[in-house]
Amino acid sequence: MVKAVVGANWGDEGKGKITDMLAQQADVIVRFQGGANAGHTIVNDYGKFALHTLPSGVFYGHTTSVIGNGVALNIPVLFEEIQSLVDRKVPRPKILVSDRAQMVMPYHILLDQYEEERLAGRSFGSTKSGIAPFYSDKYAKIGFQVSELFDEETLKEKVERVCEQKNVMLEHMYHKPLIDPAQLMETLREYKKMIEPYVCDVSAFLEQALREGKTILLEGQLGTLKDPDHGIYPMVTSSSTLAAYGAIGAGIPPYEIKEIITVCKAYSSAVGAGAFVSELFGDEADELRRRGGDGGEFGATTGRPRRMGWFDCVASRYGCRLQGTTDVAFTVLDVLGYLDEIPVCVGYEIDGEVTKEFPVTWKLNRAKPVLKKLPGWKCNIRGIRKYEDLPENCRKYVEFIEEQIGYPITMVSNGPGRRDIIYRESLLKK
Repeated sequence: MVKAVVGANWGDEGKGKITDMLAQQADVIVRFQGGANAGHTIVNDYGKFALHTLPSGVFYGHTTSVIGNGVALNIPVLFEEIQSLVDRKVPRPKILVSDRAQMVMPYHILLDQYEEERLAGRSFGSTKSGIAPFYSDKYAKIGFQVSELFDEETLKEKVERVCEQKNVMLEHMYHKPLIDPAQLMETLREYKKMIEPYVCDVSAFLEQALREGKTILLEGQLGTLKDPDHGIYPMVTSSSTLAAYGAIGAGIPPYEIKEIITVCKAYSSAVGAGAFVSELFGDEADELRRRGGDGGEFGATTGRPRRMGWFDCVASRYGCRLQGTTDVAFTVLDVLGYLDEIPVCVGYEIDGEVTKEFPVTWKLNRAKPVLKKLPGWKCNIRGIRKYEDLPENCRKYVEFIEEQIGYPITMVSNGPGRRDIIYRESLLKK
């Protein structure tokens, strides 16, 4: 059976925690898109971790962690991450890397930095991890697959050809140092030595796992609103963030994905530029940011302060619809316990008209939030394990959100730890 864990919004919804929790009953966890440009924060018995490339199920000895063909694979970053776990007494994880995954090249990271410099105030808020140049090259058919490391003669010819093209850009557009093809070849030989023990035909491995009745978790990065087709284009990422892409990025049939757990925060947050209708500013934002998450709302990869906002029903309903949601995991509900009343964005006012449909970007940039205030519960809800034991106003908040988005909230997270989770029976499931 295949389950996907994906985000409904801008990313940072708490997918890492949900994947880590569900991985206890899984056999294989697959990262199927994105690269080291976003992090998943995990709090478990080993401590607190920020993962960037490894799937969030690496902490269980019985699981196999897979880097799928859809991932932007930065080989040195992957190995630094593995070592950082081992250094903190986590057992060395079982890892497989798709021979069809493509590699983030050193020049991708440089080009990402140079382009953000060039754009200055018009930049996309990139993490400068090389992701956009990587995917540009992949679809321009000048990227490098892991499999190509094992054909030295062809690799050398391709390196020279690609360097010739990149050096024109470096010299005339960015006025930066050129790439030495011989030095790049030496780097790729090092990559080969590092990655060789882990490389396999991942789609064949997953087919066999499915035949044996194993449970596979697909772990997405970022969320619906950062999808290049369906998100807040152009302030999006460069690979599809949707569960549907999990089939492509892992190499499995789409009909095998039986459950799609879409993660929503109990409030909104975002890192990077782009439309964010329910955004808060000033003291209100600072207070929510300070209290949010575990130790505050700051990017797991960049450390940048996240932009904060109230829960957005319009964006979340749209995000869940595009994901094909079967279950919603509602996270960080405990953070809101300090508020007397909690505003929720239930609609967008655009040019004098109110809509509940998520619009295209140029309309989104004109949208103003229509807010409804709900009473707060003014107490700490961490440690509660049964839904009926939550304060009445807390339950009403969950049920109001569920009614507004139209998808069943079956998991409620009320703390950062693996066991801080409440399962509930949703009326929408019946």
